[in-house]
Amino acid sequence: MMKTEVDVLIVGGGLVSASLACALGQAGVRVCMVEASPLRTDLPPGYDERSIALAQGSQRIFSGLGLWPTLQDRVCPIHTIHVSDRGHFGFTRLRREEEGVPALGYVATARVLGKALLDRIDELEGVEVLAPAELIDFQVGEAEVEADLLVDNNPVHCTAKLLVAADGAQSSIRTQLGIETTQRDYGQTAVIANVTTDRPHANVAYERFTDTGPMALLPMTEQRSALVWTVRSEQSEALMALDDAEFLARLQTRFGYRLGRFLKVGKRQAYPLFLLRARESVRPRMALIGNAIHTLHPVAGQGFNLGLRDVATLAEVILDARRNGRDIGGSSVLERYADWRQADQQRVAFFTDSMVRLFGQTLPPVTWIRDAGMLALDICPPAKRWFGRLTMGRAGRLPRLACGLDLS
Repeated sequence: MMKTEVDVLIVGGGLVSASLACALGQAGVRVCMVEASPLRTDLPPGYDERSIALAQGSQRIFSGLGLWPTLQDRVCPIHTIHVSDRGHFGFTRLRREEEGVPALGYVATARVLGKALLDRIDELEGVEVLAPAELIDFQVGEAEVEADLLVDNNPVHCTAKLLVAADGAQSSIRTQLGIETTQRDYGQTAVIANVTTDRPHANVAYERFTDTGPMALLPMTEQRSALVWTVRSEQSEALMALDDAEFLARLQTRFGYRLGRFLKVGKRQAYPLFLLRARESVRPRMALIGNAIHTLHPVAGQGFNLGLRDVATLAEVILDARRNGRDIGGSSVLERYADWRQADQQRVAFFTDSMVRLFGQTLPPVTWIRDAGMLALDICPPAKRWFGRLTMGRAGRLPRLACGLDLS
């Protein structure tokens, strides 16, 4: 049986996992990243590429990792965010000039982010990527974690000081540890697609609340826009069954003509929406990051950015412990990570959940109060600054990477 010994074993090969592998590997930490699916960096660009909203704070993290020079010409900046309540008078706008930043955020494709991360990981001698590979079992000892892997049908035994669960909302590691979760089914489904309009998007991101849920249009490169259309779950099948012309006509009616006419829609995908929060984020020699701890409603595009701040914080905690000669898998080290992340995770989960609940109300007194609140936010600079910092991922105590600093 093949054996490997590392400092950190990361289970999961998504963008959050790769970001952690990159952060730790650049600092000389020995890392093994395990992913069940083959990892490909040779995917050609296409109209239907999946997009990801990067908060301004996430741009700083990629800058701290030294990746932003590779990414900056391949992402679309967001200059303005326009929030409105369909059929009502409430609206608010955030502008980059008011926040004093080059962009409020960016829209990138998963392909571009993934390639930049994996290309950097390939350059790091201390990072090993096993894919396709599967975690079969693990045992937590006093001084290390022992994990049995299956790599191309060959058994591999791995020992590590720390095992990081980055295996998503249905985390098998979290389940095996018996970590309880709180969950809420929103009864909504997000229909995702890329669209083209006859009017340039002018780097404006739209978040429009409707009676079936929020609808977002995010500016992309090549004058595409990324659509996230939330509907009641019982409506999603009929919406997905429409031909392109009927779908665009329905979208035009729901969104309006701020971007002119909708001309093209790409491949559609549908995802049921739910809130999930793990009651614990660490155990002895174990840490959870990303969707394994928190899966959010896509309103305001906070999910990936929250996971990226998990990465930045865990990497800083690990490297601080390593510099001070402490055990990186020790309980006191991991509790520092858990305590540091708790406020941000609670704040963002409460913010997104409250937005969904508030704008899901149809009683006239509630709609009047919320729309008046949106207008007040638009003309109240302190409240607007707080809202802007929250959506840009700059609220609360930030790790070094989220300030644009490297981890050295």
